[in-house]
Amino acid sequence: MEAINETTVAVLPSQSKPIRCIVKLGGAAITCKNELENINEDSLELVASHLRQAMNIGSCSEKVVSLDWSKRPGISEVSCNVDDFKDQFTEDPRSFVVVHGAGSFGHFQASKSGVHKGGLNQPLVKAGFVATRISVTTLNLEIVRALAREGIPSIGMSPFPCGWSTRHRNIASADLSAVAKAVDCGFVPVLHGDAVLDELQGCTILSGDVIIRHLAASMKPEFVVFLTDVFGVYDRPPAEPNAVLLKEIAVCEDGSWSVVQPALENMNKQVEITVAAHDTTGGMVTKISEAAMIAKLGIDVYIVKAATSHALRALSGEVRGTIPDDWLGTVIRFARY
Repeated sequence: MEAINETTVAVLPSQSKPIRCIVKLGGAAITCKNELENINEDSLELVASHLRQAMNIGSCSEKVVSLDWSKRPGISEVSCNVDDFKDQFTEDPRSFVVVHGAGSFGHFQASKSGVHKGGLNQPLVKAGFVATRISVTTLNLEIVRALAREGIPSIGMSPFPCGWSTRHRNIASADLSAVAKAVDCGFVPVLHGDAVLDELQGCTILSGDVIIRHLAASMKPEFVVFLTDVFGVYDRPPAEPNAVLLKEIAVCEDGSWSVVQPALENMNKQVEITVAAHDTTGGMVTKISEAAMIAKLGIDVYIVKAATSHALRALSGEVRGTIPDDWLGTVIRFARY
């Protein structure tokens, strides 16, 4: 599927709080991608903890007060002690926005029905649209709950009911006012890739990576972090022997990009990228393309493996500027020369 790449109509936010960071939580990083609708609970829990620390909510020594007061499978009681909140949120946390991919949620339903190709008048496509949204919103709820258990005041926001739509897979409308209002009120909006209406082909899939780029262009965060299931961008699929991690990529005004670190022997070598057959949103191809467009805005993008110390350092802003030698990840920046 081709990436959605141009914004034609948008309702821009009236935003007073500056955004520290927009985080893309990759679906493959927090789900078991080869197991239908299966969350990687350990990874998601650690990611939520890292986000809490990066947002400066409480401290490592303080008790984490859960905001999830709903019943969980296997747990008999709901934890809610009003006394725990007497000294909470005394400090204004850093403003973050989270966008997550679908992983093992949604992609199967979308690819089986062809939602990404349009044709909403066809019974199979309409059924797939419904099934895809059930799946991705289920994952969204579980991510919101995981963040809430870490004391993060997260609010799930689905693009379809929030007024996002496309025209031939290009963004036609995107109302960001609710997102900006949520941030100003001290919440952390949690958006996700979604099935949306398309003015010409009926419907399509709006990927989280495209949402990230649109949010970055409108809300101007200090930096953007992509949390993935690999350490960053490699010169070939990372599972292949001798794959090289590209630590810094420079993006030029014309959209072309080059590797700054490390110095590759063949600078003209094409970086090889693979996309899973069931992925209806373009996989790593879309991720790099959208990251490059964000970098052209003057916003640094960090691609790093989720649930690692390297991810926490990126989320906390510790690797901005000169890249530490011991940090594993990829920085994509605008070439300022």
